[in-house]
Amino acid sequence: MDLLREMRQRRLFFDGGTGSLLQAQGLKAGELPEVWSITRPEVCVKLHRDYLEAGADIIKTNTFGANGLKFKGRENASGAQGPEAGLPAADRPADSYSVDEIVTAAMKNARRAVAEAGHGYIALDLGPTGKLLKPLGDLDFEAAVELYKEVVRIGRREGADLVLIETMSDSYELKAAVLAAKEAGEGLPVFATVVFDGKGKLLTGGNVESTVALLEGLRVDALGINCGLGPVQMKGIVEALLKVSSLPVIVNPNAGLPRSENGVTLYDIDGDRFAQVMEEIARMGACFLGGCCGTTPEHIQKTVGRCKDVPLVLPQARKRTVISSYSQAVCIEGKTVIIGERINPTGKSKFKQALRDHNLEYILKEGVTQQDNGAQVLDVNVGLPEIDEPSVMEEVVKELQAIIDLPLQIDTSNPRAMERALRVYNGKALINSVNGKAEVMDEIFPLVARYGGAVVALCLDESGIPETAEGRIQVAKKIIREAARYGIGTEDLIFDGLCMTVSSDSKGALTTLETLRRIRDELGCKSVLGVSNISFGLPQREIINASFFTMAMECGLSAAIVNPNSEAMMRAYYSFNALMDMDPQCGEYIRIYGGQAGSLGKTLPRNPGAGSAGVAGGGLESAAGQSAAAFEIASRLSAAIERGLREEAHRAVGELLETREPLDVINTEMIPALDRVGKGFEAGTIFLPQLLMSAEAAKAAFEVIKDRMASSGQVQEKKGTIILATVKGDIHDIGKNIVKVLLENYSYEVIDLGRDVPPKTIVQTAMERKVRLVGLSALMTTTVPSMEETIRLLREQLLGTLVMVGGAVLTPEYARTIGADAYCRDAMASVNYAEEVFAGT
Repeated sequence: MDLLREMRQRRLFFDGGTGSLLQAQGLKAGELPEVWSITRPEVCVKLHRDYLEAGADIIKTNTFGANGLKFKGRENASGAQGPEAGLPAADRPADSYSVDEIVTAAMKNARRAVAEAGHGYIALDLGPTGKLLKPLGDLDFEAAVELYKEVVRIGRREGADLVLIETMSDSYELKAAVLAAKEAGEGLPVFATVVFDGKGKLLTGGNVESTVALLEGLRVDALGINCGLGPVQMKGIVEALLKVSSLPVIVNPNAGLPRSENGVTLYDIDGDRFAQVMEEIARMGACFLGGCCGTTPEHIQKTVGRCKDVPLVLPQARKRTVISSYSQAVCIEGKTVIIGERINPTGKSKFKQALRDHNLEYILKEGVTQQDNGAQVLDVNVGLPEIDEPSVMEEVVKELQAIIDLPLQIDTSNPRAMERALRVYNGKALINSVNGKAEVMDEIFPLVARYGGAVVALCLDESGIPETAEGRIQVAKKIIREAARYGIGTEDLIFDGLCMTVSSDSKGALTTLETLRRIRDELGCKSVLGVSNISFGLPQREIINASFFTMAMECGLSAAIVNPNSEAMMRAYYSFNALMDMDPQCGEYIRIYGGQAGSLGKTLPRNPGAGSAGVAGGGLESAAGQSAAAFEIASRLSAAIERGLREEAHRAVGELLETREPLDVINTEMIPALDRVGKGFEAGTIFLPQLLMSAEAAKAAFEVIKDRMASSGQVQEKKGTIILATVKGDIHDIGKNIVKVLLENYSYEVIDLGRDVPPKTIVQTAMERKVRLVGLSALMTTTVPSMEETIRLLREQLLGTLVMVGGAVLTPEYARTIGADAYCRDAMASVNYAEEVFAGT
């Protein structure tokens, strides 16, 4: 039976762990499990068959880490032979295998198991590359897409039934993998599961709502959660998924939490307890159940036994109008959503010049200011005749989403610019715009279907702008019918009722307001307006704008494209919400205006202390006694670091060094700014991309200081030396690289040994450099024994050397059982531990 049809008729079951079972069969510490598909095929076939005989419907291929970063292969697709090509499979080094060899062998083993068991679907398993994508890391987005495409092409050729993208902790890499599966899979179903922490967050800051919005926009066939947590810890996250997902939900937990006993990784939930909790999850509404690290055929057999007869309840279409960034979703429901209009050259001479000069820092500052003043979405328009709009649009979107966590509205009439922006956008975008013209819908709707997004739909067509509300509603109905042909529902259409200037049409405002009411009441759809259009040609435009804005909100306006820096507009907004019972106990109104004695209506930064152009919080204390000019420069430097503005940080520190000593600037401005960002990260108000971009801005400032100190003969002393390494067998170096960036900004010398590092190399380096602290990272269960071996050797040969560890598979308890001195759950925890270790030295 067809998988997509069968999954709507009964609950389906995935298999369980792979790496943990291969370890039990003799997989050595640091050995790549994917190679066993070639060297120990009988073990892999039996593993698959055991799961199928236990009741699993879907088996995952042994290809979790099969990509061109790990298997570069001396035997390539063209048939060229390397020196090891003639050796027996078991005698070849791991890096001599090609991706084609690994994936083909894994698929062959899976096909054989299915044939022997007489049933089963084969899921081509795609795991993370272990790299952060640019600009946070060094892997280009399209390079990531191609890495995944290579695996998908081979898997499809060899008979995969679906593509399973699993254990993803970065929404951007997740999108790259989904696009690859869609583009190279040629119709294969695509399932995707991610790793949430106990707070329901991805490593890079995404949450349940933003992840669901992204995956539903990309039109995967099922989504869910795997790894990282046991079934008990997953229940709350599963509940959150089921509340917002219109797609079937997959739940593949670990067998509880891990620990180490005599060098063997064990998990704390047996088959009976696992099945009991999975039955609870099934009754909550999960459609697919299975396991991840530590689960065995027994876990799956008992889960199938308890859950196969639990009635399958398919998810209902949620019909939510949602857009998202990498870290947050904005649901367009209830009170009006503010879309900041300032990143747009229309009528802005300075902005036009910034585009001509390729001054991206100016654009980033516009975005930061609008975010601080209450924008919930940022409009992005870079259309100038004299620039390469597609190229600039792509670049601006990448830069904005690196430092700002708001969703973006891609605003362009150029389809090439729109596609390039949508492809690299890290979330589900708002798209501006489509209209009722056939050729426009034929250009834009396929992009929406491919990349996801909610679309601003202008109520005009080949006949122009209808003069009446009835005419505009008829155009809207035509757009709805055409969108349905592409599978785009009304929840992803936001109709622009067309705001015409009242100075040239005295009934223009009335027509627009009637259109808004009818969009809400007759079509049951959402609406949007560019509010300031109403006042063109009139004096004191903000008076008209604010009044019309209030009237439009009363008529059901769902989203407004306005200037959030405008006192009058934001005053109207917050007042309306308070009066219409959309601001409980007037809390937001009081927070914004409660401390103001004058200049009523001025908006304030929403997140004091977490970094903004107006939040150079340390400035008041550190700048005491300075001139007003020096204080302003210090505030700019702090704010630039907190917001990740590299060029601004570079400029500001240069100016500050004209009057202050380098070490004084470091200690009283830069470190406090980094500390504030770190505290925001720990509190969950700042996310990993912002943390890293803040570190990059600090790095840019440090370079200026270092040059200044070198020219004057000064030397900045390092607090201490730390070794960092990803352990043998593991190529995932995201965590290690993040820790390195932060430690260097806190004045530590970091010896980065890279990834896949043998224990002896780490110990030898520590001995030679007399290093006091070693940091070890591992993502996979199969590589934790390498970490444990490294710690054991360090203990034997280097008394007094401390070890901090981190990685997705670790817990504080697990870290203790393998002998680590500290478990660091994130990069800031590593910095804090280093500060403890080196305090007073």
